[in-house]
Amino acid sequence: MLSIAKAHAYGNDFLFIPHDQVEGLDPRALARQTCARHAGVGGDGLILYTLAPDSTARMTLYNADGSPSELSGNGLRCLAALALHLGGAQKAHVTQVHVDTGAGWKLLTLIARTGARYTFRAAMGQPTDIAQETLDVGGESLVVTTLGMGNPQCVALVGELPDDARFQRLGPALAAHPRFAAGTNVEFAKVEAPERIRILIWERGVGPTHASGTGACASAVAAISYGGAAREVDVIAPGGTQRVEWRDDGVHLTGWAEVLFEGRWVP
Repeated sequence: MLSIAKAHAYGNDFLFIPHDQVEGLDPRALARQTCARHAGVGGDGLILYTLAPDSTARMTLYNADGSPSELSGNGLRCLAALALHLGGAQKAHVTQVHVDTGAGWKLLTLIARTGARYTFRAAMGQPTDIAQETLDVGGESLVVTTLGMGNPQCVALVGELPDDARFQRLGPALAAHPRFAAGTNVEFAKVEAPERIRILIWERGVGPTHASGTGACASAVAAISYGGAAREVDVIAPGGTQRVEWRDDGVHLTGWAEVLFEGRWVP
């Protein structure tokens, strides 16, 4: 049996198993098994992790379909919440958590704590390779912003968010578009006001999700670059609102994560 925990941020949920318990196992198959909504525990991704006494952590992320991913902003925050939760009284004084990810080290600063819910401001780094281009997808031409936010992102700035039929058609088509050799995360973003953006998310290897930390950051960067948004914005996803700031030292993401349970997984 494997130790397993679950946490979520705005409904974007992740499972956590220590690295040292999966030696000899296929992590891709384990992700598919555990993340299955009906035959498993259920989650958008599996994070294998290691915690150190000095409040540093290491994470390896697999999407629900078993594919590896460099980074998840919400998964990162969930791991930081789990680290403080598991530390108990020993971690009661800790206000910062450093996490080694597939996209480098990330620093999270604790802002508030209520029970098993922790609010962090995370330094997500600088966006890379920001560009606008037009892609033929799903029978139409779509202007998108492509960029890196520790992982690949494709943001379509739209006047109105797509209805479900169009979202279901364009989301997976963009995520697997030949333009993106390793696939991409997809967001449709509407700038409702200079300080407010509303998004829908199709995550690579997962599908529709209630929220995305890196997706919120990418949507903000796209809206600031090409949509007239302010440098500090609220990004509203179906699961709730996160705060994104794009400053000289990079993008900062503020939001909460909540630890749901600890248990045992019987493979």
